[in-house]
Amino acid sequence: MIDVPWEPPAVPIAVDLVILTLRAASLRVLLIERGTEPYRGAHALPGGFLAHSQEDLDAAARRELAEETGLDAGELHLEQLGVYGRPGRDPRGRVVSVAYLAIAPRLPDPVAGTDAADAAWLPADRVLAGELNLAFDHRQLVLDGVERARGKLEVSSLATAFCGPTFTIGELQTVYEAVWGIPLDPRNFYRKIQRVDGFLVPTGAEQRSLVGRPARLFKAGPSAVLSPPIGRPNEAGSSSAD
Repeated sequence: MIDVPWEPPAVPIAVDLVILTLRAASLRVLLIERGTEPYRGAHALPGGFLAHSQEDLDAAARRELAEETGLDAGELHLEQLGVYGRPGRDPRGRVVSVAYLAIAPRLPDPVAGTDAADAAWLPADRVLAGELNLAFDHRQLVLDGVERARGKLEVSSLATAFCGPTFTIGELQTVYEAVWGIPLDPRNFYRKIQRVDGFLVPTGAEQRSLVGRPARLFKAGPSAVLSPPIGRPNEAGSSSAD
C-alpha cells in the first residue's frame, strides 16, 4: 500500500459581522448592498476574506467593519457568534466564515466603502420575517445574532445601555420589547425587574408629563449579571423565569 501524503484542503476563511443597535424603538441590523458579484445588489452583512494568511480573525473583523461601513471598530465590543461552513453557502466555492456579534447603543450612520454600494441600519424584524432576502446564508447569521442578543437581555444589564443616564421603567420596557419583538405587560415587567438585586437604582427624581402620573426615574445599578434572570414570556404568555 502506497502512503499518500495528506495535504490540508485549501478553504478560504472569511469574517462576517452582525451589528445590532436600537433606533426609534426598533432593533436594527447593519446591512450593506453588495457592489460586486456574487449577489451584486443584494443585501448582506459586512465582512470579507482574510487579507493574508497571518491576519488575526479579530483584526480582520474590525478591518472589514471599518472598510465597508466607516464605523469605528475600536468603539465596539466584538464577540464571536459562531462558525459557518456548510458546503454550498458560497457559490464561489467552499468558504468557512467566522461570524462576530456586536450590540451597542447610539451607533452613527454607516458610510459605504470598498466593495459595498450602500450601508444602512435596517429593521431586524424584516430580516427575521424573510421580507429582506440576504446574500449567502446571512439571514441565518442574523437569526442567531438576534437570539444571542435576546438571551443577553435575560441575564445581563445590557438593556440599560440603550437608555439615557436616567430613565423610566417604561423606557426600559421599550428596549426589551424592541429586542424581544413582543409586547410586555407593564405590571409583570415592573415586578420582575424589582426583584433583581442591583439592576436598577432609584434616583429620587420623577419625570413629569402632561398626561398621567409622574414616572419615577432610575439609573443603571452595579450588577452586570441579573439574578434572578428576566425570562422572556413564552407562547402561553408566562415567563420562563416565573
